[in-house]
Amino acid sequence: MEKVCIYHLTLDELKNKLISEDFPAYRAQQVFDWIYRKGVSDFSFMSNISKREREKLSGIFEFINFEIMSKRKSADGTEKFLFKLRDDLSIETVVIPEKRRNTLCLSTQVGCKFNCRFCVSARGGFIRNLETSEIIKQYLDVSRAAEITNIVFMGIGEPLDNFSNLVKSIRILKAKEGAGMPARRLTVSTCGLPKAIKKLAGLKLGVKLSVSLHSAYDEKRDKIMPVNRRYPLGVLLDSLKEFSKVSRYPVTFEYVMIKGFNVSLEDARRLAKFCNSLKSKVNLIPLNLSRGGLDKPDEPDISKFRDKLKRHGCLAVLRKPRGEDIEAACGQLRASLGAKKPF
Repeated sequence: MEKVCIYHLTLDELKNKLISEDFPAYRAQQVFDWIYRKGVSDFSFMSNISKREREKLSGIFEFINFEIMSKRKSADGTEKFLFKLRDDLSIETVVIPEKRRNTLCLSTQVGCKFNCRFCVSARGGFIRNLETSEIIKQYLDVSRAAEITNIVFMGIGEPLDNFSNLVKSIRILKAKEGAGMPARRLTVSTCGLPKAIKKLAGLKLGVKLSVSLHSAYDEKRDKIMPVNRRYPLGVLLDSLKEFSKVSRYPVTFEYVMIKGFNVSLEDARRLAKFCNSLKSKVNLIPLNLSRGGLDKPDEPDISKFRDKLKRHGCLAVLRKPRGEDIEAACGQLRASLGAKKPF
């Protein structure tokens, strides 16, 4: 009998599986507690379960292992983990420490289909989705080294393009019997897939949503985000309004600031108009210098852009890049695979 990876199962799925194997239902809560609260990855250590049952569990389930190929630490404390998967492919995971929290940035795919021109993660193309177990394993391995308070699905890949595994991962991480991560501390990032955004809204998981926007003009967004040619801003906005109806939290717009491209005062006015059409806030991110010969704006242009947004009533926060020196900042994951690609 082929073993089932236990990290792939939600609490309800584990409970149903155990019942089908003649275990009492409450064993599922005990196993979840051992895995997600105590960090155990061996049934033999689960001391409140009988030896006979532990042996039986070992015959049904398996624990996957990742090889940590490298750990790199930035001058600002950001840490990047390079994991080798069981098929020898690799992914990267980042921990961003702050005064009151440690944010874990999880990857959801090996590669990416969407080829945003300021992001290097699509280099080498899309290879495959990560399984639920592979998403969860990133959390488990990193949480042994740092207490994780917040999670963003914002690493390599487009989370909403791996919808079923993303949702299962959220359910596992939210389970109070396990990791117990509050929904308000879970954020899903997307380049803007309207159908999936609406589907996520319908599930009412309580998570936050972050959207890579980078321009409020279709013609400009087309140039740097090919996904906009299929799902232009009007279609995206309709889906975000639907999400906002069921969310307690504002939609966050990520806005990479590119010199001479999207930082004029007219760009700011248009962005404010777009964002003010729903409950939202904007993270302004000066372009990381390692992206294809592109450059970040001068400081005066950044300040003028932010001030213009504020004058139009748009909540905007200037984000300081984290982990840039180890290629762990936004858009830099997988940067070591080759030369940067300009748009």
